[in-house]
Amino acid sequence: MESKMEASVNELVGGYRFAVGNDVVYLPDFAHSCTDLFKKKVFTASEIAYCDQFEDAMLRYASTWAAKEAVYKAVKQLDEAPLPFMAIEITRNKIAGKPTATIHRPIGERVNISLTISHDGDLAWAVALAQTI
Repeated sequence: MESKMEASVNELVGGYRFAVGNDVVYLPDFAHSCTDLFKKKVFTASEIAYCDQFEDAMLRYASTWAAKEAVYKAVKQLDEAPLPFMAIEITRNKIAGKPTATIHRPIGERVNISLTISHDGDLAWAVALAQTI
């Protein structure tokens, strides 16, 4: 039997499923592992172009990596199919603008992703909320 709280939550979400993913990146450690080979394996050409336009490109790579990890963690809770990092693309609507995540492969259900990225000092982090639609 469903509790009152469960019934209230089910009424609010209307049958949608949600999942949250997050990631924190420590910049000094990330800088050692962010080699050219790593960049080619996990970042799309547009992500590389975005990050490289900044004087502090490593911070942009770290925050984009945190975003990709957060999206991966959220989506994998809703769809267990393989999801390579190159299939997750993080874009912004303008320089330092609102981040958007696009999944470049079919997934079992359509997923809407809300994403936020932040950084302070030596840390970059991201949180993604995925919702089936």
